[in-house]
Amino acid sequence: YNLVKSGYFTDVAFFRVIAGFMGQFGIHGDPKVSAKWRDANIQDDPVKGSNIRSAICFAKSGAPNSRSTQFFINLVDNANLDRMGLSPFGKVTQGMDVVDKLNSEYGEGAPQGKGPEQGRVQAEGNAYLKKDFPNLDYIKSAKIVE
Repeated sequence: YNLVKSGYFTDVAFFRVIAGFMGQFGIHGDPKVSAKWRDANIQDDPVKGSNIRSAICFAKSGAPNSRSTQFFINLVDNANLDRMGLSPFGKVTQGMDVVDKLNSEYGEGAPQGKGPEQGRVQAEGNAYLKKDFPNLDYIKSAKIVE
């Protein structure tokens, strides 16, 4: 809620899109903005739903309570993620056809894949992404409709 209200999701890249799995976003394009939120971790939630197609979930490291500003949208049913403590909190209710068209040409991030290295995204922001990964898709903006 606070991220959306503050305009955090303006010009934010889907920097990790793996076909047949998920699309990840949530590192701000301006490293100074991203740095302000980097350590704003939130507590884990119990898994009450499943990572079905269209479910939205916080990305996290393997450490407890490591959720922050990164999210992913499940492109397929990924129930195996439930056992890993990844708790969906929302669902794409309209526009999943658009999500299905996210560019997955870069796939997994470096060093395992040819996609963006998250440390460089944090440090260099959209300047790095737009130079080295020009075909990424971006969220133009987000708003809360009440």
